[in-house]
Amino acid sequence: MSPIADGSSAPPAAVLCGLAGWVPSRVVTNEHLARRLDTDDAWIRTRTGIRRRHVVEPGQATSDLAVEAGRRALASSGTDPVDAVVVATATPDRSCPATAPAVAARLGLTGVAAFDVGAACTGFVYGLVAAAGLIASGVAGRVLLVGADTYSTVVDPLDRANAIIFGDGAGAVVLRAGHPDEPGAVGHFDLGSDGAHEDLIMVAAGGSRQRSRPVEPSHEERHFAMRGKEVYRHAVTRMAESARATLSRAGLRIDDVDRFVPHQANLRILHAVADDLGLPRERCATHVESVGNTGAASIPLALADAAARRTVRSGDRLLLTAFGGGLTWGSCLLTWPVLHRQERTTP
Repeated sequence: MSPIADGSSAPPAAVLCGLAGWVPSRVVTNEHLARRLDTDDAWIRTRTGIRRRHVVEPGQATSDLAVEAGRRALASSGTDPVDAVVVATATPDRSCPATAPAVAARLGLTGVAAFDVGAACTGFVYGLVAAAGLIASGVAGRVLLVGADTYSTVVDPLDRANAIIFGDGAGAVVLRAGHPDEPGAVGHFDLGSDGAHEDLIMVAAGGSRQRSRPVEPSHEERHFAMRGKEVYRHAVTRMAESARATLSRAGLRIDDVDRFVPHQANLRILHAVADDLGLPRERCATHVESVGNTGAASIPLALADAAARRTVRSGDRLLLTAFGGGLTWGSCLLTWPVLHRQERTTP
């Protein structure tokens, strides 16, 4: 393992030094959805807390959002280059190749290591672990991690249950090698999965299992499907358990957390997890009302929003937790750094 710059033999920690978010310019409000779905603004807000979401224009892809968020995160971090690019997404541009190499090339980073992480809405936390591992092993001194998803491309626009929830967006962070006790340090992780419940959140068509069959996929198989009530139960339980496991590994209590940043699934889930943990809801960072559930982008977008609104301060201890298809879940701790002034996340 590569030593830290001061000569210590301990592996370096991953330290957040750049942050940005980006959502497409096209806004879809609850009123817009009410025109095509049997619903209204009050029904959507009561069940999800969401007022609007952003979606890509025809022809836009996940990489387009990832590039813009990545460019802004790199600018936020300074001028030093990165050695690796990791893109967490469940909606890649293509099934092959991965989206990360194209993102790296468009950012002028041709030649660096680049790969995708596929853990659905938990992808950003899984990506943090991957980036921290690259840094700890000495493979990379700086890593650009992007969480990006365009769920509007896989959700049936006439699906009343899911069309109201999801939006498109990208959030990115730059991580550098540093010390575990400095502001910005990421550490103490918990990850988990349960593939026995893969059918709870799924796009059935498009992969080798569907393509190996002689029968064309149905309309339903081509689109995102989620069994909401069961997902709600698993999400609250797994996120709370993972958060507790992370705190236990760090030797901390919930009272030691200054800001809770969960995956922005919907407001009911966010509040239910906070309540389960015994954490006051006002410590819960929420951005879901403005952008909806943006998948792997939701946590970095919430971080960028908190930074822009200055609701976090250097030295604050943040607890991040997420849950997604797979099933997958994960949590980690982050000490908030000093960052350059954050740009707005909308065009």
